[in-house]
Amino acid sequence: MTNPNQNIEQHPLKPFMPEGAKVLMLGSFPPKRERWSMEFFYPNWINDMWRLVGLIFFQSRSYFEVEGEKRFDAERIISFCTERGLALFDAATQVRRLKDNASDKFLEVVAPTDIKAQIAQLQDCRAVVVTGQKAMELVVEQFGCPTPAVGEYVEVNLEIREVRLWRMPSTSRAYPLPLEQKARVYRKMFATEGILTESNNFNL
Repeated sequence: MTNPNQNIEQHPLKPFMPEGAKVLMLGSFPPKRERWSMEFFYPNWINDMWRLVGLIFFQSRSYFEVEGEKRFDAERIISFCTERGLALFDAATQVRRLKDNASDKFLEVVAPTDIKAQIAQLQDCRAVVVTGQKAMELVVEQFGCPTPAVGEYVEVNLEIREVRLWRMPSTSRAYPLPLEQKARVYRKMFATEGILTESNNFNL
């Protein structure tokens, strides 16, 4: 008899929810640990999230990389997210991997995250930023709202407060858009939400 709990993965990270966070960023689920380069969100060395953020805020795609090593500097990233008011988690807390890879296409969601409960804990949060298709499907199902176009947002009334739901292009290299173009899309969102200050306001 097959064990119904066989191969179920529990999310390996706690939600990162700094006090005063204005934005909650949600992916789908972390890759397998052998693909991690640090103990934090978007840990895969070939995922470009932290290169994109480095490019937008510091004009350097390598800003969050550890020089000479294939890993990101988790402490620097955590300090940045705390200072800027970025909370991070994922839209699923339990999954099964249908294939031995990190692709969202082959994730079976066993337990979605209670996103409304997370937002309720973030009193200053007015925006949810979703960074992948699988995650967006889960969020839209919970919120009961239309799916925004890539790079855009929809207003959602969650009873506790209204939030903007942003749909961003995936930072996976499997998503067919150059890093600089992805950065322009993310830059617009960060500027709209007050995360990007005038001192960081340069043209990509």
